[in-house]
Amino acid sequence: MSPTSNIKKIVVIGPESTGKSTLCGYLANHYNTLWCPEFARAYLLENGTTYTINDLVTIAKGQLVATQKHIEELEKRNATSKTSKPLIIDTDMYVMKVWSEYVFGNCPSFILDEINKQEFDLYLLCKPDIPWVKDELREYPDEKPRQELFQIYKDILINQQTPWIEISGGFEARNQKAIAAIDAVLAH
Repeated sequence: MSPTSNIKKIVVIGPESTGKSTLCGYLANHYNTLWCPEFARAYLLENGTTYTINDLVTIAKGQLVATQKHIEELEKRNATSKTSKPLIIDTDMYVMKVWSEYVFGNCPSFILDEINKQEFDLYLLCKPDIPWVKDELREYPDEKPRQELFQIYKDILINQQTPWIEISGGFEARNQKAIAAIDAVLAH
């Protein structure tokens, strides 16, 4: 990731089917900015839903490349604008770590090394308090794994330095909580 970038980078994480992509799209529209989609979705749709831990490394690399491309594109846009827009990012290396450990019981060193390089300004942690929606890529419809995964994400965020906020409630409440948190980051 570009360490000299002045772009505020907002990452949306949480268990599957917690409204992350919907929130990212909403926020990008609200701030008239870009959002970086989750690379895993495109990868799995193209390559199939049976994956290995090596696929997760490939997905992690793809996410990093996609995020960097979005940073560079937004830097170009911001250079010709009077205001600096934030970048909304759906997924980071913490998500890759949780996914690796939850599914395979360990995490490749590549992902762990990349976690140490991450430079973000805010995390939005989506709580699984909205109904689970089935799609061809989702794996954990039961409440127990959704709550376990949420707690894993929450523990990670508590134990790192980047500010974060829990996003919960209905879609309007989620949107308003996210905007308030992002506005606070943009004000600094």
